[in-house]
Amino acid sequence: MRTQDLMVVEGSRRQPHDPICPDGVELAINRAIHAGYRVGREVLVGHVAGRVVGYNIGHYGRFSGARYPLLVKTEFGVAKCSLQEVAAA
Repeated sequence: MRTQDLMVVEGSRRQPHDPICPDGVELAINRAIHAGYRVGREVLVGHVAGRVVGYNIGHYGRFSGARYPLLVKTEFGVAKCSLQEVAAA
């Protein structure tokens, strides 16, 4: 299995985190993992082949992890995808 370097990006949160109650991002990522979309899984985004390379942990912005939990690498680059946009290859 090929490995990839992990890049850690420093950031800050605007709201305190309550570890007892998972937020929307964590729920979406857990839903994706339980649906079988683990890192390394080959998928199709429409008709474009790709591979899950990580999970979107972004809490803010237009493409937050709550709606687009998967990071999929295709020949066109890395895309943030929802579970409805991908299919197992």
